[in-house]
Amino acid sequence: MYIMDYHHHTNHSFDSKAVMNEVCTEAIHRNINEICFTEHYSLNPLAPTYGHINLKHYIKDIEQCRAQFEGKLVIKAGIEICEPHLLKSEYQKVLEPLQLDFILGSVHNINDKKLRLYLQHKTVEEVYGGYFEELYNLVKHADIDVLAHIDLMKRYAIKVHGNYDFDQFKPQLKDILTKAIERNIGIEINTSGMRSSLAEPLPSQAVLKLYKELGGELLTVGSDSHKVETVGDHISEAIALAKECGFRYVFTYDKRQPSAISI
Repeated sequence: MYIMDYHHHTNHSFDSKAVMNEVCTEAIHRNINEICFTEHYSLNPLAPTYGHINLKHYIKDIEQCRAQFEGKLVIKAGIEICEPHLLKSEYQKVLEPLQLDFILGSVHNINDKKLRLYLQHKTVEEVYGGYFEELYNLVKHADIDVLAHIDLMKRYAIKVHGNYDFDQFKPQLKDILTKAIERNIGIEINTSGMRSSLAEPLPSQAVLKLYKELGGELLTVGSDSHKVETVGDHISEAIALAKECGFRYVFTYDKRQPSAISI
């Protein structure tokens, strides 16, 4: 089985201390065939990700690792943009010259507030409904390849409101996934929740099945790891889940063009 991790952070992200070549060494040790680094990036000065990454240094690190691990590990250059729908033209101007392989889009902030702050003093309907509304705006307007961790809000809201009720928010989720399919934007199985108290991926199995029922095919798998030792965590389980939900392929990207890998 061809194993890939399409969501990993290093010290080029504000919330990681992992060194890229050490991540690559561990990936090879774990029999991972391909890794895509997806460092946090934001042009919003009010976002915590703002100002951390030096894109030239990041690309240089990618090139050095490609040379060091040639023939042992396929290494792709990606980025995870926070709220890319809000500054679309600005992101395009900065990122287009880099010729990245892969762009993830995510909602980490709403109205310039981190999700854990946004959810304060709100009802469960306002918390999850507001998050899914913002995610729809993202997928409607942003220039991205894949939606990251679609139901991320549950990571922060579960202690206050519990997990969301799929049937209650199914109409919003259906709109998000339909728009993604229309715009040739994929979704990911993010395994970070499988190594936390959530004990489930992001998104849930119900969302994955809905995506498949709607005709969605573009699917990536990623650990969302911020550490060397968790590279590729639960990827095999994610691929098994994809099969269970009816998917026949997961995808890799090269210069933002998807390629199907049979599972």
